[in-house]
Amino acid sequence: MSRAVTTPDPAHPERGSTPSPGGSPARGEFLGHPRGLLPLSGLEVWERFSFLGMQAILVLYFADTVAHGGLAMAPATAASVTAAYGTLVYLVSVAGGWLADRVTGAYRAVLWGGVLIACGHYAMAAPFSASTWLGLGLIIAGTGLLKPNASTLVGGLYTTADQRRDAGFALYYTAINIGAFLGPLVAGWLGQREGWHWGFSAAAVGMTLGLVQYVLGRRHLPGHRKAARALPSPAARRTVRLLGGGLVLLAVVLAALSATGVLTTERFVDALTVVAVAAPVAYFAVMFKSPRTTPQERGRLRPYVVLFAASCVFNVVLFQSYSTITLLAAQHARTEIFGLHFPSTWYNSVLGVGEVVLAPVVAALWQRLGTRQPHASRKIAYGTVLGGLSFLVLVPATWDRSGDWQMAAWWLLVSFLLLGLGDILLETTGMSATTKLAPAAFSSQTMALWFLSMAAANGIQAQVVRYFGVIPDRLYFGLNGAAAVVAGLAVVAAGPWLRRRMHPVH
Repeated sequence: MSRAVTTPDPAHPERGSTPSPGGSPARGEFLGHPRGLLPLSGLEVWERFSFLGMQAILVLYFADTVAHGGLAMAPATAASVTAAYGTLVYLVSVAGGWLADRVTGAYRAVLWGGVLIACGHYAMAAPFSASTWLGLGLIIAGTGLLKPNASTLVGGLYTTADQRRDAGFALYYTAINIGAFLGPLVAGWLGQREGWHWGFSAAAVGMTLGLVQYVLGRRHLPGHRKAARALPSPAARRTVRLLGGGLVLLAVVLAALSATGVLTTERFVDALTVVAVAAPVAYFAVMFKSPRTTPQERGRLRPYVVLFAASCVFNVVLFQSYSTITLLAAQHARTEIFGLHFPSTWYNSVLGVGEVVLAPVVAALWQRLGTRQPHASRKIAYGTVLGGLSFLVLVPATWDRSGDWQMAAWWLLVSFLLLGLGDILLETTGMSATTKLAPAAFSSQTMALWFLSMAAANGIQAQVVRYFGVIPDRLYFGLNGAAAVVAGLAVVAAGPWLRRRMHPVH
C-alpha cells in the first residue's frame, strides 16, 4: 500500500509526520506500523491495567462496610461517586491538552502524568480513608495529562492521508484492552479476596512498569527531544500560575464547605454534572469563534459535534460497566464455573478480553477494505447501537426478579461482548477522526475535547445511576439501552450530511 509522506513541521513536530531518531520519516517496523506505536501501546497496557483494575473494585470498596475495609456508602451513592470520579478524570484532560500544546509538549505531559498516576495508586494502597482521596486526586490529575496526549502522540506517527491510521488506532486500542482484561483479574482477585488495598497496590506496580517501558522507548516518539512545540509565551506562563493558584484556592474552599456541611456528596456530584455538560459546550464555542480556526477547519467541526454527542450517549452505557453492572454482578451474578469460584469483578475482564480478540479483526478488516471501508460516521453509529443492545440484553435477564436471585453468566457475557465491539467501533474511529478534524491550533486540546465527551457522559451517568435499584431493573436497563439505539440510528440517518461536511476525511 502506498503511503503519503509529508515534511515535518518544526512548529508542530507531533502532527502530520512520522519522525524517526534520524529525523526522517519512520518506516513500518511494528506490525507494519511506525515503531513508536510499540512503546505507546505498552504504556497503555499498564495504564489501563492500573486504572481499570482499580476501578473494577472502586465502587465495591465504596459500598463495603467499614468492618471489611470499605467506606460504607449506599450502593446508589457509591455508583454516583464513582461516576463523579470519572467525570473529574476527563474534565482535567482539557487542562492536560492545553499544557501539552502550549507548555510541555505531549511527550513530557504523558511522562509526568504517568508519574502522578503511579503516586496516586501508591497512596491508595495505604489503608487510610484520607489517603484514598489523596490518591484519587493524584490519579485524576495524572490521567488528565496522560490520556489525551498519548492519543495525540499516536496520531503524530501517521500522515493525515495514511490509510493505516485507523488500523493503527485499532491496534493501539487492542493494547488498551489487554490492560483492561488483566487489571480486573489481578486487582479484582486481590481486592475481593485479600483486601481492597492489596488491589490498589497491584495497580501501583502496573503503572510503574508502564512508565519504565515508555521511557525506554522514547527515541521512537515524536517530539521527545523538545519540552514543547514552542517556548511558553509570557501569557501561557501567567495562565499556568493563575490555574495553579485557582486550583489551590478551589480546594481550600471545597474543604471548608465540606467541613461546615454546606457541600454534601450529592451537591458536589450535581455541581460536577453541570460543569461536565457545560464545559464541552463552552469549549466548542471557543474553537468555533477563535481566529486561529480557519473556515475549512470550522466546517469540519460541525459534523464533529454530532460524533461528540454520539460518544456521550454511548459512554453513559459503557461507564456503567464499572458502576451499576459491577454492583449487579456482585449482588446477583453466578460466580462459579465447573466448581471454580471466582470474584465477581472478573466479569469486568470480559469487556477487555472481548476487545482484545475483536480489535485485531476490526483492524484487519479496515486495512483490507481500504477506501471501501464504512465512513467514520457510520462506524460511530454502529458502535452506539451496539452499546444500546448490550443493555437491552439485560432486560429479559432481570425481568420480574426480586429478592435474593441469581442470573446466568451468559447474560453478562453477551452484554459485555456487544459493548466491547461497540467500544472498538466508536472509540478507535472517534480518536482517529479527532486527530483528522482537529484545528491545527487546537490539536491536543481537540483530543482533550473528545475525552470531554466521556466527562459529560460520566456527569450524566452520575445522575442516571441514582435510579438504579429505585425503579425495576428491567426498566432501568431498557430505558438506557433504548436511548443509545435511537441515538445511533439518528447518526445513520444524518450520514449523507456528515459525509459531505467531513470531506475529505473518510
